[in-house]
Amino acid sequence: MSVKKDKIGIIGGSAVVGFEGIKRVKEVTVRTPFGMPSDKLTTGVYEGVDVVFLPRHGKGHRIPPNQVNYRANICALKMLGVTRVVTVSAVGSMKEEIKPGHLVVPHQYYDRTICRQRSFFDDGIVAHVMFADPICLDLSKILADCARRTGVVVHEGGTYICIDGPQFSTKAESRVFRSYGVDIIGMTGLPEARLAREAEMCYATLALSTDYDCWHESEESVNSAMVVEVMMKNIEKAREVLKLVIPELGKAGEIKCGCGKALENSIVTDPKKITPAIRKRLRPIAGRYLEPSKRGK
Repeated sequence: MSVKKDKIGIIGGSAVVGFEGIKRVKEVTVRTPFGMPSDKLTTGVYEGVDVVFLPRHGKGHRIPPNQVNYRANICALKMLGVTRVVTVSAVGSMKEEIKPGHLVVPHQYYDRTICRQRSFFDDGIVAHVMFADPICLDLSKILADCARRTGVVVHEGGTYICIDGPQFSTKAESRVFRSYGVDIIGMTGLPEARLAREAEMCYATLALSTDYDCWHESEESVNSAMVVEVMMKNIEKAREVLKLVIPELGKAGEIKCGCGKALENSIVTDPKKITPAIRKRLRPIAGRYLEPSKRGK
């Protein structure tokens, strides 16, 4: 399908979301049917491309990963017209070759979260979307290519295992996760990617490796000071990547993926059983599918 040249959403830390060269900057408060997002969203234009920035943890990093309102965040971006989402996340490395300071563009996710709302469709309505490829492979390729252009080491592909946090893993957990064959570990990729798929938005992640978790015998076990120190060094790398990605997406033309039709034929609830309250709640996400005559169109 053709992805319209609409707005590009950037989700990341408050130090990432925003850099020089953005014009017509404006802060916007968005109220969603799923509550308030992490903070005000910042809209702007970068090299002719409309961009929306969202600080995942709120300004000043106030919200822990297990308490982020992921549904409100994704819904707010959708309500502002975002069609493609690039996220920036700090992660731990589960592989020797992924060193602190390297960038990773993962293709797969493994969910170890247990206390997060992972779908827009609940309380009276059911939808089953395809999630075999949890990221948009087309968007991911553009992101990885742009990252390489900055001269940093980039690992394209691999699996991101997501835990609730906010605590880091025990050594036993870290070793078990390593046995799964995963590449990086983080606390924010899910249900963010799931919800973006339900919202029919392209989604890809730029992961910033900050540490070796606690499995590495010759390295110090991960702690917050370590993460922050490496993360701050990676911030400028991330900004340089975003400066390349945004205009690249603006001129990308057609991105041949199915993200924009993820809900087509996915809602299985009898239309007669979908109440007005449900339709109202889901209008920003699935409004075009909720009328019986429009189902699948």
